[in-house]
Amino acid sequence: MRRSFFMLDIALIRRDPDRVRRSCERRGIDASCVDEILQLDDQYRSARTAAETLASQKNALSSEVGRAPDKAEAASRLRPQLDEIARALEDAAQQAKALSPEAPQSRLRDLLENLPNVLDASVPEGRGEDDNLEVRSSGAPRSFDFEVRPHWSLGEALGILDFERAAKLAGSRFSVLIGDGARLSRAVNDFFLERAAAKRYMEVGPPYLATPQTMWSTGQLTKFSDAMFLDPQAELFLIPTAEVPLTALHTGEILTLDHLPRKYAAYSPCFRKEAGAAGKDTRGLMRQHQFEKVELVWLSTPEGSMEALETLTSDAEALLIELELPYRIVALCAGEMGFNSAKTYDIEVWIPSEGRYREISSCSNCTDFQARRASIRFRRDPKTKPEFVHTLNGSGLAIGRTLIAILENNQRADGSVAIPRALQPYFKGEQLTRSG
Repeated sequence: MRRSFFMLDIALIRRDPDRVRRSCERRGIDASCVDEILQLDDQYRSARTAAETLASQKNALSSEVGRAPDKAEAASRLRPQLDEIARALEDAAQQAKALSPEAPQSRLRDLLENLPNVLDASVPEGRGEDDNLEVRSSGAPRSFDFEVRPHWSLGEALGILDFERAAKLAGSRFSVLIGDGARLSRAVNDFFLERAAAKRYMEVGPPYLATPQTMWSTGQLTKFSDAMFLDPQAELFLIPTAEVPLTALHTGEILTLDHLPRKYAAYSPCFRKEAGAAGKDTRGLMRQHQFEKVELVWLSTPEGSMEALETLTSDAEALLIELELPYRIVALCAGEMGFNSAKTYDIEVWIPSEGRYREISSCSNCTDFQARRASIRFRRDPKTKPEFVHTLNGSGLAIGRTLIAILENNQRADGSVAIPRALQPYFKGEQLTRSG
C-alpha cells in the first residue's frame, strides 16, 4: 500500500497554521517545524504546478505539429521550442519528485511524519504529571494496621511470583507467574474480556507480530520511538500493544456509516524495551519488557469521537469499580500527551506500598490521525465522498498492574490476600495463601 496519507492533514496546516503552532508549543515542541513545512510545501506545489504547466505547453505544441498540413516542416520549426520545454519539464518534474512528501528522503516527509497530533482545546495546560487534572476519583485508600508489603514481597512469599528464575530465563524486567499467580492472571483476563463482550465489544485474536507498515500506520515508528522489539530477519515487530493490530484491522478499507462505531477488544502480550525508563520500577511487575493486557479500540465518526472517549473511559473504569479498587481519573496535560493523541484520560489505581496512584489504563482519542496514515475511511451514504474515521484506544486493563493492585490493596496481616468478589467466579476461590 502506498503511503499516500500522513497523520496530520496538510490542508489543516495550510488552512490554520496558528492552531498547529500553538499545539506544538503546548506540547513543548519547537513550532518552527510548522513554518518549515509550509515553506517546503509551497516549493513542492510550485514545482508541481510548473511541471504541469510545462507538460500542458508541450502537449499543445505536439498537437500543433499533428494538425499541421506539413508535419515535417512544423516539427522542424517547433523543435527548438519543444526541446527547451522538455528540458524545463524534466527539471521541474525532478524538483517536484524530490520535494514530494512521498519521496523516501524528502525533508517534508520527515517533518510531516514526526509532527504529533493537534491537541484538543480541552486538554489542560502543563509540562509534567503534576499538571495533570484530576477529573474524578472513587474509593478511599485503605488504612492498614500492619506494615504494608509491596506486591513482589507478597507474591514471592505466597509462591506465586518468581523473579529470580525469570531473570535466569530472560534477564531483567521479566517475571514467572506460578500456580495461583498464573490462575489469577488468567482469571483477570477472562473477567476483562467477558465484561467487554457484555458492552458489545467484538473480541479479536490478533497476530502478536506486525509488519513495519502496520507499525508505521499506527504511529509507532516515529524517530522518537525506540521501545520496539524487532526481528530483523523476518522484518516483523513484536507488538507493543494490541492497539496496533486492532487499529490497523481495516487498513485501506472504506466502511459504511451503519457499521460505525466499531468496538474491538483483544487480549495480547505486549513487548517493550522500556528504554526510556532506565532505573525506574526495576522491581516487580510495574514496568516489564513483556506484559499482558486487554485492549479496547473504537472506530468512530468524527462528530461522535469525543463522546466515544468518555464511554471508552467509563468502560475501563467500571472494571476497577467491580474489583473494588481505589482509583482516580486524570486528564493528561499538554506536555504529557502521547504522539498520536488529541486528548487522553489516564486511569490511576492506588498502590499502597508507594502511597500514590499509578497508571493502569490510558484512554485516548486519536481523531483522524492514525486513520489518515492507515487510510481507514467511511461513507455516510453511497454518493458521498469518503471521510476518515476517528480511532480511539484504551487499556481495559493492564493485567500485571491489576495484579499489583489486587495483591497490595487486599493483603492481610498474615500474608494472605483476599480475592475481589467479582473475580471469585473466575478464580474459583476467595483468597491467596501459601501452598506447598
